[in-house]
Amino acid sequence: MNRTMKVLHLCGLTAAAALYIASTTDAAAQNARNCGPREAVLDRLAEGYGETRQSMGLGANNAVVEVFASEETGTWTITVTTPNGLTCLVASGQSFETLAEALPAKGKEDA
Repeated sequence: MNRTMKVLHLCGLTAAAALYIASTTDAAAQNARNCGPREAVLDRLAEGYGETRQSMGLGANNAVVEVFASEETGTWTITVTTPNGLTCLVASGQSFETLAEALPAKGKEDA
């Protein structure tokens, strides 16, 4: 699988997280139990699950959206970090796979 295909897949995950974030408010994210200082959250993902950052992007209200995953264990986590440094877990799961699907040619639809 080539790098371009991997990037496309991870961009899709990031876009999904950004849509989720756009539907929530900062106050709701900050009051969630699954938030903490960025360094503590990243240490937990690395030490507890072997996850490293796979992609990142800028979401609503200047929040940084990141996808962490472990190709070894298959776990994945999507985080959002607010401008004040609070990092919240917004989704996680198993069976992470790096995919990159080519866009269909313009003017053609999938059969």
